[in-house]
Amino acid sequence: MNELLQITPNNEQVFFVVRHRLKKGKTIHQQYESWLGKIVPIAASFTGHLGVQIVRPPEGHNEYLIVVRFASIHDLENWQQSQQRSQLINEIAPILDKDESLDIKTGIDYWFTPPTVGKHPRRWKQWLVTSSVIWPLTMYVPPVMEPFFLKLQPWFIKYPELEEFGFRQGVLAMVIVGLVVYAIMPVYVRLISKWFFKD
Repeated sequence: MNELLQITPNNEQVFFVVRHRLKKGKTIHQQYESWLGKIVPIAASFTGHLGVQIVRPPEGHNEYLIVVRFASIHDLENWQQSQQRSQLINEIAPILDKDESLDIKTGIDYWFTPPTVGKHPRRWKQWLVTSSVIWPLTMYVPPVMEPFFLKLQPWFIKYPELEEFGFRQGVLAMVIVGLVVYAIMPVYVRLISKWFFKD
């Protein structure tokens, strides 16, 4: 876990992926749901917390997936190493079938991570979904950005090398990729997950 923390940029949004496999029992799921009701608001009170997604197991299965989004790896580390989380994990440990599984995903990595245990989506689906997001953005972002570039026109005249080295295209690329990574793709993939992760 510490190695993952060290190699992730401090200013990059991250997903803290936690898997809990429960023991079998009539009241185990109720106990776990009650525990979730305690830990979720506590985690939300920590700096940099951006939201949580809980994927509950289908009938007959016992593995929960919790994905907590943080603004940076530093914010995640504060929560992961906090006394509050340690106490809550110790509290739930007796009903876990094995130790919790922890992982850290960056924005791009998490696009194509299955919401439940299983295969990753097919390559053609990844290509289709990514294209369907970027295609309209390449149509609508440039006109929206045009007033910004018009304000920079004096700089383009004074420093023609800005145009030669593709400054305009570089800014457009950064805006489009930023929208895809942080705004659109996480929500989009979640909405189509039933089809997307199906074999």
